[in-house]
Amino acid sequence: MGPSARAIAEQASFQAFLHGYLQEVDPGDWQTASQRTQDPTGRFSGPWVCELTLNSQRSRLAIDIVYRSALGRHRYGKVRQWLSGRHCWADIDPFQAMCLLARELYALSGGMVPELRKLRELEFLHRLTDSYGVMVRYVEHRRNDSRLLANRFIDSEQSLLFGHTAHPTPKSRQGMSEWQQHAYAPELTGRFQLHYFLVHRNCVLEDSDGPLPASAMAESLLQDSQASLNLPDNHALIPAHPLQAQWLMTQPGVLDAIAQGLIHPLGALGPEFSATSSVRTVYCEQAEWMLKFSIPVKVTNSLRVNKAHELKAGVVMSRLLRQTGFGEAEPGFRILQDPAYLTVMLPGLTESGFEVIFRNNPFPPGQDQGVISIAALTQDPLPGRNSRLLDLIEGLALNENRSLAAVSRDWFQQYLSCAIGPALRLYDEHGIALEAHQQNSLLDVSGGYPRCYYYRDNQGYYLSESLRGPLTEQCTDLKETPELFYRDAMIRDRFCYYLIVNQLFSVIARFGIDDLIPETLLIQQFRHFLHAEHSRLDGPAQALVKSLLEDSRLPYKGNLLTRVNDVDELNAELEMAVYTSIANPLRGDIRATPKGSTAALAVEVSHGVA
Repeated sequence: MGPSARAIAEQASFQAFLHGYLQEVDPGDWQTASQRTQDPTGRFSGPWVCELTLNSQRSRLAIDIVYRSALGRHRYGKVRQWLSGRHCWADIDPFQAMCLLARELYALSGGMVPELRKLRELEFLHRLTDSYGVMVRYVEHRRNDSRLLANRFIDSEQSLLFGHTAHPTPKSRQGMSEWQQHAYAPELTGRFQLHYFLVHRNCVLEDSDGPLPASAMAESLLQDSQASLNLPDNHALIPAHPLQAQWLMTQPGVLDAIAQGLIHPLGALGPEFSATSSVRTVYCEQAEWMLKFSIPVKVTNSLRVNKAHELKAGVVMSRLLRQTGFGEAEPGFRILQDPAYLTVMLPGLTESGFEVIFRNNPFPPGQDQGVISIAALTQDPLPGRNSRLLDLIEGLALNENRSLAAVSRDWFQQYLSCAIGPALRLYDEHGIALEAHQQNSLLDVSGGYPRCYYYRDNQGYYLSESLRGPLTEQCTDLKETPELFYRDAMIRDRFCYYLIVNQLFSVIARFGIDDLIPETLLIQQFRHFLHAEHSRLDGPAQALVKSLLEDSRLPYKGNLLTRVNDVDELNAELEMAVYTSIANPLRGDIRATPKGSTAALAVEVSHGVA
């Protein structure tokens, strides 16, 4: 029968939480299981045990390590706690261990007044519990669903039952009730109509880099489903997510505009859409565009709303990227553009809540097979099943009559060629870096091997300050979006974390966890790739590659520390989370203490987004 949905979700929650704790806070004391003489080694199933000290609680935890990763992507088994009063070890549940570690985090946090510390601890425990409970429902609902391993784009988007593998609250969905989860959460595969508002054009703000204005793009969503739109003169249609529409209908400014006849709610209309993995970006197979909405929900850390500068950024970046010609030069590397937006202007508001972004949809029926996010490709499988990557490699090895290791090396090389190399060249040649983490990264593996990479996210562009002059000369609209420019030192940190630590390391670790090929061999292969790239680079990416090869430490986004400090990174200055650093595995040192160790935690947390 296997473990219950609750047990699966509890272990997955513990996996995500402990990953952050070991990387950002305390690397622990590592011993082989045979070295432990204080308790029976038969209690542990893995070859390693990691011990964490809980100083404020005068206790310790011993975690069974069933897989030790050179990249910190370990897999954990049972947990035991040292009971000092009884002078013995006792088994505890993973959730209990998370609560003990959370208590330790806040006991170590300096610079907070006690009342604020307690409030943040309560908020953190609430999100931890919420994420765990939501995950239980998802696993219970989907564990026998064959679509979890289907190859359609939308099926893979809706298969992420465990969420962000390096986030302590990967399925926290504050603001979305249980019935709304069933209707609008991607993991529960609901389909829904959009809501529409008829708005007087004097209140409409729009822009587009495409052949059609955004308002015409919105109308086209309904043309096949409505006999005749018969829109009154000087009015435009504004689509909205159902959750967004419910929120809008409670806002005083919107209600005033309705009373004045400037806005007319039309309700649910048109074809049905499905939520993609981001929750707020929706997809309809027949529609030419995906739509990215503002919704009144905190997903992991942040309230998911479209900011005014992000609307402009999508259009401006569409123009800039088209003018660079990079798409023609790198046909295996594609960026899903966000070339248009619509919103409503209301008195005294920078954002009214109506903001909607149009994203190109290259995955209509017939072209939606085998396009999978790297997050879905590398996600831990349900008990008794294979990961998507393992199924791919085994199928290729069987068809080609070659070893798993040989196929793995070739697959990884093709992944580097279509996903990593072009991203480095885009930054080197044009000063454009991408927030290319696992969920923002899609691979076309319809033929087994990676043949095309897709990037998505208009919030994830970083333009090099050192190239502001030539970039602005190439695209004068960049004068309207100065917030897109960053110092190269900051870009290197963010780009290194998202592209390498978050995305690429997850791929390498999946190969190792699935016992396809040792991580160390792929790390060595990646080093050879970087050496070859470095010889061809002569712009800002050259320093990034040099640091990857030579620096003892790499930047690391502290999702746990960001959450502990209750930072909404999308609303923080420069959208800054808490950053720390980890030992650089490309240098071969996997035992170095992270910068965010217990000794440094008080400084890291108290300074928040510094």
